[in-house]
Amino acid sequence: MAFLKEEILKIRKQVMEKDFSRMNDRQRQAVFTTEGPLLVLAGAGSGKTTVLVNRIANLVRYGKAYESSFVQDTLTDEDVECCKAFLLGGELPDLVRARLSVSACPPWKVMAITFTNKAAGELKERLCSMLGEDGNDIWASTFHSSCARILRRDGDRLGYTSHFTIYDSDDSKRLMKEVMRELDISEKSLSPKAVLGEISRAKDELTSPEEFESGAGDDFRLKLVARAYRLYQRRLEDSDAMDFDDLIVNTVRLFQKCPEVLEYYQDRFRYIMVDEYQDTNHAQYEFVNLLARKSNNLCVVGDDDQSIYKFRGATIENIMNFEQDFRGAAVIRLEQNYRSTQNILDAANAVISNNTERKGKNLWTAAGAGEQVKLHTAENEQDEADRIARMILEGVSAGRKFSDYAILYRMNSQSVMFERMFAKQGIPHRIIGGTRFFDRKEVRDMISYLSVVNNPGDEIRLRRVINTPKRGIGDRTVDTAAQIGQQVGESLFEVISHASEYPPISRAAGKLAQFSGMMQEFIDKNEAGGLLPSELYGELLERIGYVEFLREDEPEKAEDRIENVQELSSMLQRYEQEAGEEASLSGFLEEVALFTDIDNYDHDADSVVLMTIHSAKGLEFPVVFLPGWEEGIFPGMSVLYNPAEVEEERRLAYVAITRAREELLIYNAESRMIFGTTSRNKLSRFAEEIPEELVERSRSREYAYRTGVTMPTFTGGGVAQAGGQGQDARTKQGGFSSQIYKPNPVKPAPAGTFRAGDSVEHKTFGTGLVLTATPMANDTLLEIAFEKVGTKKLFANFARLNKLS
Repeated sequence: MAFLKEEILKIRKQVMEKDFSRMNDRQRQAVFTTEGPLLVLAGAGSGKTTVLVNRIANLVRYGKAYESSFVQDTLTDEDVECCKAFLLGGELPDLVRARLSVSACPPWKVMAITFTNKAAGELKERLCSMLGEDGNDIWASTFHSSCARILRRDGDRLGYTSHFTIYDSDDSKRLMKEVMRELDISEKSLSPKAVLGEISRAKDELTSPEEFESGAGDDFRLKLVARAYRLYQRRLEDSDAMDFDDLIVNTVRLFQKCPEVLEYYQDRFRYIMVDEYQDTNHAQYEFVNLLARKSNNLCVVGDDDQSIYKFRGATIENIMNFEQDFRGAAVIRLEQNYRSTQNILDAANAVISNNTERKGKNLWTAAGAGEQVKLHTAENEQDEADRIARMILEGVSAGRKFSDYAILYRMNSQSVMFERMFAKQGIPHRIIGGTRFFDRKEVRDMISYLSVVNNPGDEIRLRRVINTPKRGIGDRTVDTAAQIGQQVGESLFEVISHASEYPPISRAAGKLAQFSGMMQEFIDKNEAGGLLPSELYGELLERIGYVEFLREDEPEKAEDRIENVQELSSMLQRYEQEAGEEASLSGFLEEVALFTDIDNYDHDADSVVLMTIHSAKGLEFPVVFLPGWEEGIFPGMSVLYNPAEVEEERRLAYVAITRAREELLIYNAESRMIFGTTSRNKLSRFAEEIPEELVERSRSREYAYRTGVTMPTFTGGGVAQAGGQGQDARTKQGGFSSQIYKPNPVKPAPAGTFRAGDSVEHKTFGTGLVLTATPMANDTLLEIAFEKVGTKKLFANFARLNKLS
C-alpha cells in the first residue's frame, strides 16, 4: 500500500467528520465516543434525537473506527483515492465505508430505549432514512414495550403465558376495588387510587408484597395497603395479567432469577442507549444496569434540568450519580439550542440557575435575541383567557396558524376558562390529556371482548363484558362463580363454561353456557390463526349485536359511539398494514395498552393546543402562553415550604419556558377563582427570577395616584403604569403604595342587532353571512357561513363583528 498508516487514519477521520458534518462539535464528539459509559447532558432543543440517530448510524457504519489505530488489510489504494474524492464532493461507496470500519456493529445488536411510542417511531423512521433496511433491525422501543417483548419470550419462567394481558390504570382500579371489597377495606378510609399509588411506588423500588408488609411496622394504614398489595398481585397472576409497573419489575426478576436469560440479552446488545435518562426510576435503572453490565457500553442522554416526573417515581439521582455508578464515564454537554431565541433561553437559564441540585449548563443559540418575554397581569382568570384569545385571533389574522399557539398550564382545572372562551369566539382548539379514545366506554368494551378472546383468564375484562349487552347475568352470579373458581383453582371463564356442575350458579347455567360457548368459538378462531384481527373483530361485533345495543342504550349519542367502534376497526387494519406477517391480536392489544396521549398528538391539525406543562415535554411551538404564574398555583401551595419540591417545580418552569420558539407570554392575575374560592396571590417567584431587561411588562388595569386613597402594598412585583403614562413606577422592593385601580372601559358588542341574512366581517375569519341568530341570556348565538373557513357558531358579544349590511 502506497499510503502510510498515519495518512490513512487522518483521511478516515476526515471522511467520518464529513459524513457527520451537519452536526456541531459537541454533537460529533458524542457520536464518535463509542466505547464505555457515556453521559450526554442535552439541554432543551439541543438536538438530542439527532445525536442518538447519528451515533447509532456511526456504530453500524464505522464501529469504533474514529478513535482506533487499526486499519483493515482489505483497504486498497483505490479505496483511499475514493475517500479523497469524497472529501472533494464525490460519492463514497458502501463497500469503502465497510473497509474503513473497525468492529462495525450489526444493527440488531443495538438497543435504543425511549419513553414514548412516538419518540421510538421517530427514531426508527430517521434511522431507516440513514441506514435503509438496516434501520428496521435496531431494537428501538419504550421501556415498557421492550420489557413486554422480553416477557412474551421468556415470561413462562415466571409463570405467565405469552398471551398475558397488560392492565391499564382503569383495569387496575377496577381490580383494586374488588380486592378492597373482599378484604373489607372501606373506600372512605382509603381510596383505591391511594392504595395503587403506594403499590406503584413500591414496585418502582422493586419492593415485593412480602417486603412491603414487613416494612409496614405498626402503621395501620400501610398494613392495610400491604394486605391489598398481596391480594392484588395474586389476582393479577391468577388472571395471567400484569400492570404497567409489573412489566419492568418482572423483567428485572426474570434477569435475576434466570442468569442464562440475562446473558442472552447481554450478548445480544453490544451497545445500549437510553433517552430521557433523568425520567428513569429505580426499577428502570436496575433493568438498564443489568443489561449493560457485560459490555459496559451504555450511553444515556438526558437533562437534569428537565427532571419533572418525581410523582411518577422518577429519581433525579440516576442522572446525578451516573459517573459514580459507571466508573470512567465520559460526560459531554450539548448547550447549543436550535429551537428558541436567545431572550427565551436567557430567561430559562436565569430561572434554572436558582436550583442547587443540577450539573450545570448554559443554553445559547445563533438564532438571535428575538422578542422580549411578555409578562402581563390580568384582572382575573376570565380577563386572562379573553386577552389570550384576542391575541391568538389577531395573530391568525396577521398570517399565523392556530396550531402555532399553545397554552401550557400547571393544573388541568385551568383549561376550563379557555375552553369556554375559545368556544364563544370560534377558536378551534384541542386538549391533550383529556378523555383518551381508548378510555371511551364503547371502545373499552370492545377492547375487553378482544382481551378475553386473547386471554380467557383475564377476569377483570371478562366481568366487564359478561353482561354487556344485557344477557340476564347478574353481578351476584358472577361473584359466586369467581368464589367457586378461587376454591377449586379455576379461572372465572372455566367455571362459567361448565356452570351446570356447580349448584350455586346452576340456575344461570343456560345463559352462562350461551355466553361462554360464543366466546370459546372466537378463542378457537384466534388460536387457529385463520382470521386477521380486524376480521375477527368484525365477526365479534356483529355476533354480539353491539351496534344495535348502542342505538338502544343512548340513542342521542349512538352515532358518535358507533363511529368510535368503527374507528377501532380502522385502527386494527392500520396495525395489520404496519405489522405485516407479524400482525396478531395480542400484538395489537399490547400496542393499545402502551398507547399514551402524546402518541396521538397530531402536528398537522390547525388548532390551538391546550395541555399541562408535564404533557408538553418534548414538544415545541412558535408561540407559548403560560397562564397562572402565581405563588400558590405555580409553584403550588403544597410545595412552598419544601425546597426539594420547589426545585422540581422550577424545573417544570424551565420546561415550560423552553417550549417556546419565537414568542413567550407569561400571565398572572390580580385575583383568581380556584376550586370555588377567590384568592389574591403574588406573582410567581419563577417569573420574578427572569432578569428585568428580558421582560416587557403590562397589565389590564392602569394605576393612578389619588389623594387619600391607598391600595394594599403588593410584594409580588409588577410594573405600574403610573397616571396612564406608561412609565415604570415599580419600587426597588417590588411593591406599590398609594395607588388605586382605574379599570379600562370595555364596551360590549350590541348582540341583539344581528339578524339572519346580515353580512358581517370578522377580523380573522373574513366576511360571512348570518344563517341564524338565537338570543341566549344577555348574548346572541350566531351561526355564520364564512367564505374562507366555512360555518362557525359564535357569541356576538365576543366575536367583535362588523355589520356590513
